[in-house]
Amino acid sequence: MDRIRIVGGNKLNGQIPISGAKNAALPLMIASLLTPDRLTLKNVPNLADVNLLARILRNHGLDHQVDGKRPGPAAHIGETYHFDARDIVDTTAPYELVSRMRASFWVLGPLLARMHQARVSLPGGCAIGTRPVDLHLMGLKRLGAEIDIDAGYVVAKAPGGLIGNRITFPKVSVGATHNVLMAATLAKGETVIENAAREPEIGDVADCLNKMGARIEGIGSSTLHVQGVDRLEGAVHSVLPDRIETGTFAMAVAATGGDVELVGARRDLLAAAFDVIEQAGAEVSNTATGIRVRRNGGGIQPVSVETQPFPGFPTDLQAQLMGLMATADGTSVIRETIFENRFMHVQELARFGADIQLNGDTATVRGVKELRGAPVMATDLRASVSLAIGALVADGETMINRVYHLDRGFEKLEEKLSNCGAEIERVSDE
Repeated sequence: MDRIRIVGGNKLNGQIPISGAKNAALPLMIASLLTPDRLTLKNVPNLADVNLLARILRNHGLDHQVDGKRPGPAAHIGETYHFDARDIVDTTAPYELVSRMRASFWVLGPLLARMHQARVSLPGGCAIGTRPVDLHLMGLKRLGAEIDIDAGYVVAKAPGGLIGNRITFPKVSVGATHNVLMAATLAKGETVIENAAREPEIGDVADCLNKMGARIEGIGSSTLHVQGVDRLEGAVHSVLPDRIETGTFAMAVAATGGDVELVGARRDLLAAAFDVIEQAGAEVSNTATGIRVRRNGGGIQPVSVETQPFPGFPTDLQAQLMGLMATADGTSVIRETIFENRFMHVQELARFGADIQLNGDTATVRGVKELRGAPVMATDLRASVSLAIGALVADGETMINRVYHLDRGFEKLEEKLSNCGAEIERVSDE
């Protein structure tokens, strides 16, 4: 099993290319089930989750080809995938595959919309909370689906096809918005989705669906209007840059000092987080090709933050912010409002010497003068990269174990950081 070794103390200077967004690439891949034509996705990140979802989609009969990256000035742009779902041969998504990645549950809506039936395993529990699928099922039922739960599987049917309706989510759900939005594109008549999630990745999927012939209005707002069509066609679409990777590297620069351009990054995708990073003492400015982050001469200033759905501060950056605040000149308060159990990184950051107290959904972080390298263990995707931030500023050597979590969501992390001066390497245990 691989580990990552980091020796802290080096400032980050140079350029870091930002990969395509994993949280957009996955639903975009699933959207390929909606059409018998070819869907081409550019700027797809090379990640474990992307490769796993490609395998899951092949199980339904989907074919795909990968062009790979190209040399030259745009060498940082991700891979190009071509998806062909001309013949869907299996509408079952089995437990052994769905249990490995929650997002694969989103095949339910597209399969139901196009094939009028689907049998998809319930995803089960999750390390960062239960994240139930009741809103997914409620939305699809409102579209006329007949849904039963049988032996841990959602068995859904729509013999005459889905029918448009008004759907009001009682709370914001990114996953349910993706699932119902994709299903509604092929439903008869108009669907109105109220209290829809507004994350940029949903807008990216909606933009792609419109290129495929869907009729979606209200993109970027909390109310989506979808006029169903009989058929979706092929399209070419480029995945937007990963705002979570952008914020992660910005916080790493703020923590270590230095001066880095995040090539391909967009501030509009992450305005709330950049506001917090600036409050912490870093300078953030737009460049011709991305965003420049530079730590000013002072120390890191404490902040108070609550995670919120977009456009608020994202839950996926909460752990990284805690790693940044561990050495702030004062006390920070971080409240997690989205997921329960998303503080598992706290005990690992404490191994560096961080002073963090938990009280329910709130963490109080008292900044310390220095962190010390230590062996630590990644517990989930975002927690694992917070440990990398802690290790970059810690005195001495850190060994991060169970880094397969990192490989799920961060492309070439060691290469990107080492190119900016970090002493970091992957260690493979033979």
